[in-house]
Amino acid sequence: MPSIHLRTPIPGPRSQQLMQRAEVATPRGLYHATPIFISRAEGALIEDVDGNHLIDFAGGIGCLNTGHRAPKVIEAIRRQLDRFLHTSFNVLSYEGYVKLAERLNQLTPGKFPKKTLFVNSGAEAIENAIKIARCYTRRPAILAFEDAFHGRTYMAMSVTSKTHPYKAGFEPFPGDVYRVPFGYCYRCSYSLSYPSCELHCARHIEDTFKRVVAAESVAAVIAEPIMGEGGFITPPAEFFPILKQICRKYGILLIADEVQTGFSRTGALFASERLGVEPDLIVTAKSLSGGLPLAAVTGRAEVMDAPGYGGIGGTFGGNPAACEAALAVLDTIEEQDLSARANILGQRFRKRSEGWQARWDLIGEVRGLGAMQALELVRSRGLREPADEETRLVSQYCYEHGLVLITAGTYGNVIRLLMPLVITDAQMDEALDVLEAAFASVAEQKTAIAQPV
Repeated sequence: MPSIHLRTPIPGPRSQQLMQRAEVATPRGLYHATPIFISRAEGALIEDVDGNHLIDFAGGIGCLNTGHRAPKVIEAIRRQLDRFLHTSFNVLSYEGYVKLAERLNQLTPGKFPKKTLFVNSGAEAIENAIKIARCYTRRPAILAFEDAFHGRTYMAMSVTSKTHPYKAGFEPFPGDVYRVPFGYCYRCSYSLSYPSCELHCARHIEDTFKRVVAAESVAAVIAEPIMGEGGFITPPAEFFPILKQICRKYGILLIADEVQTGFSRTGALFASERLGVEPDLIVTAKSLSGGLPLAAVTGRAEVMDAPGYGGIGGTFGGNPAACEAALAVLDTIEEQDLSARANILGQRFRKRSEGWQARWDLIGEVRGLGAMQALELVRSRGLREPADEETRLVSQYCYEHGLVLITAGTYGNVIRLLMPLVITDAQMDEALDVLEAAFASVAEQKTAIAQPV
């Protein structure tokens, strides 16, 4: 496939027709980040139904670190289709499930014995991690963070922070969930500055145990090492080690939600490795299986064994084809050294984006680890007023010019990068050219509006 090549304006007539049908056939809650319908894809490139070729900076919301239709993944799925497609591991077991569990037990942070459960989605994995933590500790409470996103099922919504569109109208939620500020230095909840703050946000959790919920009632703290939907919020290096010390002090489990950070996105197989922490339970999904529905909870063996026989599991969890795809994903990551590639891509982006930040006040902060990079957009760099409309315009300009990306952030003002890690240097540069042109266009519009008539 060629790189960016637009045969028709985007969205083209075929995409428009399909979008009209979708609006009639599907509920409005299925938000569409772009008005584009895809025809085929390869690596980091997609072709829409109108014959336009675009570069993918969304990656199926972070599910395609190894790229669209990664060759080893496709081969593994085809081999499995010739054998059997479904039995339910709870009825007739198969080696792929066991082999993948063994692999994740070995690869996830921590040298202690581990066990792994497979389910269908990140939200389902979050639900099970919390179930397991409560069962093991015999404690009810969960501590979560402001700006966090953990999914759309009820327990996952309860530990998710953002109200609209994820929570409003769906109340009430499961109880015994308590929320504290994250290490969001750009918008510090305590109006402090790093490093003189001495990581007050992390240390203040012990005060929460005195004022809000007793430490001996807390089963687990759940956290994304780098927040995804919250805006790729990257905490200071000391944040998670302090958090883990506090958890250990009070016998609280640490659940790391690595659904979006996992599988080399941050320049290591798991972001927890880069942040120097060994979670008691780690939740993975998205890029685990190269595009098929699969998620996992991996944790300390004694914790994972807490639920009784039949207490966890499900009909489709650990589907045979998905397990084989995941094994191929792990092979691909290792053979192509995608963690190293993620760091190269992140450096390539930083070199360009820090120049943009110096040029345009619209860009308030550049942040991230490895290829998990983001730009927070503001109307006023001094007041840090979120530029949500400007962010929407940047995204729209990009897809209209052949670059698909998605936004994030509690205030809808963050541009995030989720391109496949197999993207070529030429494709990356071309995509960044489009993004730069988008900023120039939006900045020019702002200047024109600000000038008196």
